[in-house]
Amino acid sequence: MSDNKPGKKKWQAYRPVIGIAIVSMLVCGLFFPLLVTAIAQAAFPYQANGELVQLDGRDVGSVLIDNNFTQPAFFHARNDSASGVDPDITVQDADSQIPRIQQATGIPASSIQRIVDQNTEGTLWVFGSPYVNVLALNLALINSDPTFYANFTR
Repeated sequence: MSDNKPGKKKWQAYRPVIGIAIVSMLVCGLFFPLLVTAIAQAAFPYQANGELVQLDGRDVGSVLIDNNFTQPAFFHARNDSASGVDPDITVQDADSQIPRIQQATGIPASSIQRIVDQNTEGTLWVFGSPYVNVLALNLALINSDPTFYANFTR
């Protein structure tokens, strides 16, 4: 008896393809991501963990995404960004929120304006307009008047 069955020949023809697919999935889907993650954790732990910001020893947010401050005493991110999670606003948007924050907190508008000015991040010439990070602004507000903001949660 010979083993030349049609089904066995078909399986033998696909065996290398299936083997390559399994090896590729293991290398590309498991080993490579684990290697890149390990290198990132060792070389750039702050960035690899999402650039988390701490206040009083606990994580309060990330500078990379909108942190959803909604109370009137805080700066708010814009809701019309493409992704809806943009962490930055224009300086003009920040300036337009100063009266609301001043009214809610009693902090002088000039002090809030100074916080905005100190947290403005510039861009190079033709690559966009200056902007501010909402989390950085709100943390600066909290640090400027910790007794007022002690009762607030995000």
